Amino acid sequence: MVPQNILMALAELTLMLEKELREQHLWHSKPPAAPALASPQPFCFDTLEFPQWLQWVYLPQLKTLIERGDYLPKESDIAEYAEQALETTPDADKLVMILHAIDEAFHDNAAHSPPLH
Repeated sequence: MVPQNILMALAELTLMLEKELREQHLWHSKPPAAPALASPQPFCFDTLEFPQWLQWVYLPQLKTLIERGDYLPKESDIAEYAEQALETTPDADKLVMILHAIDEAFHDNAAHSPPLH
């Protein structure tokens, strides 16, 4: 079970990420075509721009993990990729900062999880 404080922090960060995508006009009202979402490439980099992947793949998966509350991946390095993917995006610093905080929440959870036997 994931500690409640980590789930609450992730829920807040998820809202912040969505808000920042909207404020930067990177939020899309129409979803991409199904084949674009089904790309086998990491981050769907061959079919989606990174902000689209955040909106249509990452955020829904993150929300599902938070709602279930029983499991989080032990690691996340989304921010590292975001720094590269968003390097030409004006004002991307806040998006990257939020993603670093999400990565840290995953790390904090892993550090406090009991070992599996």
